[in-house]
Amino acid sequence: MSRRCELTGKAVLSGNVVSHSNRKSRTRFLPNLHNVTLISDTLQRSFKLRVAAAALRSVEHRGGLDAFLMKAHDDELSQNVRVLKREILKKQGETAAA
Repeated sequence: MSRRCELTGKAVLSGNVVSHSNRKSRTRFLPNLHNVTLISDTLQRSFKLRVAAAALRSVEHRGGLDAFLMKAHDDELSQNVRVLKREILKKQGETAAA
C-alpha cells in the first residue's frame, strides 16, 4: 500500500535532518495518513479511504465529500476516487434532468 493520500495526492518527501552542529543526514517525511469512512450525500453511501489529516480539514471546509470532489482536479485523485467522482457526477446529472 503506497503512502499517498487518496484525495490530495500528498506523498512521502525526502530531505535532510540538520543537527545543531550542522551535520546532515537523510530522512523521509511521511504524510499524516488515517483510514477514515466518508459519506457521500449524493450516493447515500459510505466509503473507506486513506486520507491525510490536512485533507480531512479540507473536506469539512468545502462542505463534505461531494463538494470536495467537484472542486478537486482528477490528476491528484487516486483511481478509486476518480471512479467515485464520476458516479457522483452521473447521479447529480440524473437528478438535475428529472
